Amino acid sequence: MAVRLVVSITAEPGKGSELAAVYRDRCADVAQEPGCEQFEIFQSALNPDRLVLLERWTDQAALDVHAGVNATRAPLPPGLRAPGSVREDYTYTPK
Repeated sequence: MAVRLVVSITAEPGKGSELAAVYRDRCADVAQEPGCEQFEIFQSALNPDRLVLLERWTDQAALDVHAGVNATRAPLPPGLRAPGSVREDYTYTPK
C-alpha cells in the first residue's frame, strides 16, 4: 500500500526561497531512491516562507529505508528552517 507524506514547513522570515532551493537539490537526490514515486517541494505563492514537501512511497518498507538513508545525510544549513514543521502520513489504496 502506497504511503503519502505531506510535510508543512516554515522558513525563517525572508528565507523561504533559499530554503526551497536547498530542498530542490535534496529532492533530486531522494527521487532516485528505490520506492520513491514523488518527492517535491512547493513554495506558497501567498506566503513565500511557507513550504510543503509532498512525498509518495510505494510502501512503508520503502519509506523506512528512506528514513535510514536520510539519517546519514548532512543536515540542512542552519538558520533557514523555523521550528514547528508538521508531518502527516496517509495510506493510499487504489480502487
